[in-house]
Amino acid sequence: MFRAEESQWWYAGQRVIAFGLLDRELGESAGRALDAGCGSGRNLLELGRRGRAAVGVDLAPEALAFCRHRGVAAVRGDLLALPFPDASFDVVTSFDVIYHRWVRDDRAAVRELARVLCPGGLLLVRVPALSWLWGAHDAAVHSRHRYTLGELRSVLADSGLEPRRGSYCNTLLLPLLATRRLLDRWLKREGSDVATLPAPFEWLFGAALRLEARWLARHSLPVGASAVALARKPGASAGGASKPRLESRGETHE
Repeated sequence: MFRAEESQWWYAGQRVIAFGLLDRELGESAGRALDAGCGSGRNLLELGRRGRAAVGVDLAPEALAFCRHRGVAAVRGDLLALPFPDASFDVVTSFDVIYHRWVRDDRAAVRELARVLCPGGLLLVRVPALSWLWGAHDAAVHSRHRYTLGELRSVLADSGLEPRRGSYCNTLLLPLLATRRLLDRWLKREGSDVATLPAPFEWLFGAALRLEARWLARHSLPVGASAVALARKPGASAGGASKPRLESRGETHE
């Protein structure tokens, strides 16, 4: 993942989609940002480039080591008990995390994400979508569940967050992915899908996600291999919220 995240079509394309949605809602407002389940820290770089003081949290010691290698701040912690005070962040992101087997209760995890969010702050969550796409990759990456967009919205609403945007994505390539899943079951293939393809396919598949990002600027997509939702915590705007000093209770690497 560390090697693939920088340029592999799926990671790069999904960043364009997710941060496109976030940027349109945030505008130029600065503030503190948390990436919950930050992995090797590539999305923390993206948050930092937007002028936001960003920190990550992850349960895996390996993730913290990769964050240290990337030069981004990360804290060891569980999504069900985040090591930060209430209302610490203006922006919280969680990319393909709450679906994981380690997250025993997705609603409790999102309540924690909402707890550390300032009033008026934004939460962006992305998850794998559609249970009929379950395959060898899901087993390899320790998936617990693939969501519908309605399920994701329900999880966010249960935490008292106000919906702003929601859509499926990775839609144009869905027929290819569905075919791949059928072949995986037939051939009993095991292992993750994370791999770098020959350059022409990398460009083509990446272009499909970039095209979706442009569409999502104004519209939603009715089906896709991923679901993404953006929600706001009721209260004052994030730009006007006070910035409390963060007091992490976990192991930090900066």
